[in-house]
Amino acid sequence: MIPFLARKTVEALITLALLLTLTFFSLRLAPGGPFDGERRYPPEIELAIQARYGLDQPVYQQFLNWAADVAVGDLGESFQYLGRSVGTVIADSLPPSLLLGGLSLLFAIAVGVPLGVLSAWKKDSLWDRASMALAIGGVSLPSYVLASALILVFALHLKWLPPALWDEPGSWVLPVVTLAFRPLALIARLVRASMIEALRSDFIRTARAKGLA
Repeated sequence: MIPFLARKTVEALITLALLLTLTFFSLRLAPGGPFDGERRYPPEIELAIQARYGLDQPVYQQFLNWAADVAVGDLGESFQYLGRSVGTVIADSLPPSLLLGGLSLLFAIAVGVPLGVLSAWKKDSLWDRASMALAIGGVSLPSYVLASALILVFALHLKWLPPALWDEPGSWVLPVVTLAFRPLALIARLVRASMIEALRSDFIRTARAKGLA
């Protein structure tokens, strides 16, 4: 087991290194740069910015410097949020992201599993058709469309929930529902199909033939 885990770990590290290398060179060789935009700086300021971030060096030297920093856990300074390190940006964003993802997953499971069970139990009924139509809509509807519709109805029209921010539990509802809707639909369809297959099994038919409800 230990040699197997060691081999898989080495393979994963090699794959990660190749992906990081490919991503780095793809971004560096693409036209433009991180500070290109509508606002143009004087040439001397642009040169100073490039020198500060090492962008005036050859691409291979930039990669070696970046790889050495990443190896010790230093992700460098953010190009978007000047004066802040990438690690600080991630540290500030990670707790809300984990909370949003965790709540969305719990909501998707808590609603998707019962929805799939009831659809299988009431197969071919109006409930089944309605819930599966909802599931198909959840799979095919883009998240940004759903988010816009939820904001329009529940925030702007009914004024039940805030349309933005993340400062109170009430502001969590719309983002959680939006993020959970697609996995909820997938879980419901999977549970329905699995339960219908189980209900058609021989042991279920035998139990029913013996009088089990």
